[in-house]
Amino acid sequence: MANREQGSGIRDQRAVISGQWSIRPTTRVVILSEANPLRGEGGAESKDLRLLFSNGVPRPGSLWVPQVSILRPGRAWTLASRVLAAPICAALLFAAGCRQDMQDQPRMDPQRGSDFFADHRGARPQVLNTVARGQLHDDSYFFTGVVQAANGYKTELDQMPFPVTMEVLQRGQERFNVYCTPCHSRVGNGLGEIVERGFKTAGNLHDQVRLSQPISHYFYVMTHGYGAMPDYSTQLTPSDRWAVAAYIRALQLSQAATVADVPAGVEVRDLKEIASEEGLPEAYAEPWKLPATAVEAQHPVASEGTPAMAPGYPAPPQIQIPKTAAPAGPQGSK
Repeated sequence: MANREQGSGIRDQRAVISGQWSIRPTTRVVILSEANPLRGEGGAESKDLRLLFSNGVPRPGSLWVPQVSILRPGRAWTLASRVLAAPICAALLFAAGCRQDMQDQPRMDPQRGSDFFADHRGARPQVLNTVARGQLHDDSYFFTGVVQAANGYKTELDQMPFPVTMEVLQRGQERFNVYCTPCHSRVGNGLGEIVERGFKTAGNLHDQVRLSQPISHYFYVMTHGYGAMPDYSTQLTPSDRWAVAAYIRALQLSQAATVADVPAGVEVRDLKEIASEEGLPEAYAEPWKLPATAVEAQHPVASEGTPAMAPGYPAPPQIQIPKTAAPAGPQGSK
């Protein structure tokens, strides 16, 4: 090996002498004589790179090592090293481009099969006797709107599972106006906007049938749907469904209120006077009329059928129980 003067206070580096030749990006090389190649004595000189080649082939008789750059000190690369370095660098670049990020990590897709489990189901069933977070539902009445009666049947109650405050009623009104008014209208008479577009009238929340129903019935209907009404369990949380039920009860009271229900000292004005002051027609304060576009307003055509013309509450069918003979008593009884 031979010492190199690196300059600029950098420690001398030792260049490795091999029997192979290599080309560095420099035009100055150090020629080491064969007499003493390790120390570079006797004949070690610096020549132009072009003097060391004859027709593109290194001249025999001397081992040569390129001068080591100050910026990249170390051993000189051989031709074989360069040949091997090219595919290695290409492989590293290819591997860097094919890295696996967190968003591409292996995972189980929902409702997909899997060979990892014995039943070949990727979606695993819930562990027995465990409850997921947020699904305890220990208050059955709050989440279902019914209780188990003494006779074993589910029974609706006319009570709220939590106190009703003004904030609860305001939340119920806001949700009611969003999801219920298209069918039931803002006053709950069942003449919403869908009726003007040919749909059957929705349930009137002020008729005797709805007034007699317990408040949890409204929660149950919003949870499971009823007739043509779909369920709103996805759009409304359990607390919002109870808030809407409370507002429906308040709406029923407001539409059937009397002067005696008004607290003392509160001014009572006629709705027609208010409508006149607001520049509205007098009919604005009168009972709503069934729009001419409603299904019920059209005369049924027998040849075309009568869709949605069945009464909302048909008479229950007559059930006849055939008479049977009394069962025979135990043997020996009279």
